[in-house]
Amino acid sequence: MSSGGGKRKQKHEEHEEHVNHERWLVSYADMLTLLFVLFVVLFSMSDVNQKKFAQLAQGLSQGFGSKSAAFSGNYAPLDGASNNAQVVQIDPGSNPGDGSSGTEGLNQKQKEAVERAIKAEDRKQASANAEKAAKEAEDLKAIERKIADALAAQKMLGSAKFTIDQRGLIVTIVTNEVVFAGNRAELQTGGEKILNAIAPTLAGLPNNIEVDGHTNQLKARTTFYPSGWELSAARASTTVRFFTDHGLPKKRLSAVGFSDTKPLIDPKDPRSIQMNRRVDVVVLTQLTADQAALLPSAAGEDGKLHTGQTTAEYNAEQKAATETTTPSTTTEHTTTKTTTHD
Repeated sequence: MSSGGGKRKQKHEEHEEHVNHERWLVSYADMLTLLFVLFVVLFSMSDVNQKKFAQLAQGLSQGFGSKSAAFSGNYAPLDGASNNAQVVQIDPGSNPGDGSSGTEGLNQKQKEAVERAIKAEDRKQASANAEKAAKEAEDLKAIERKIADALAAQKMLGSAKFTIDQRGLIVTIVTNEVVFAGNRAELQTGGEKILNAIAPTLAGLPNNIEVDGHTNQLKARTTFYPSGWELSAARASTTVRFFTDHGLPKKRLSAVGFSDTKPLIDPKDPRSIQMNRRVDVVVLTQLTADQAALLPSAAGEDGKLHTGQTTAEYNAEQKAATETTTPSTTTEHTTTKTTTHD
């Protein structure tokens, strides 16, 4: 037996593996390396040099192991149309965000000169827009006269009214029991006669045509349609279909229903029951939005609802205006003064 005083074998104590608290340096170094590469690439691209750019493209394509179409060939998007990249110098005084032109370094006299130049350019553009609007108003009046001549030949000139606004020339056809029967969208004989007179002039125009259907403000229930929306749209569509059957291309036509939302005259006016129930044939202008906004003022009195003026009436008006402005011929009387000598 071993003596109680014998030494027991001592177990080796297990020690935890030493933790390396500096491992973050590896990730940090990798991140710095990537940032450095990024800044080098950005710096190299800040000054586009054809030779350097080609070297960069080749290095990147080899690094990724494939040839990219964006960095090679004569049609590379980044090379430009002629493969001659040019460095565009940007005025450091300008701010692309606010559209300024770097006038901070100019003196007061130079700034005033810049402002005068800008205002002069604005006036020039406004004058050009006004001239185009005036010319368009004259052209629309010529179209009105052609339509008025056709309606007058059918003794139906009073069946249509005309207006010129920012959309173009509006031919308003009152539908009260002449064009469409009550609560119906089938053309009456009188309506066909009116549209048949208008169609040839519209077919010869390059303008697009919009047909707007309108109902009056009466709250009477529509018999054959759920509401005034469907009825007004159906009447506009019927008119468009008539035009397509009489020579107008479909791609130039559109039909819109407005129900009673755009009355022609005040609903309180007793005439509104008949006048607001209508179809508008709109000869759309080809002007830009800025130019078209000037059309009502360029049209003058023709911007208000009026009866169409025929060519004969226009010629008579022009002749009368010419005779008024022509100076009358005056006979000069020469007075001879006789002097008597004593």
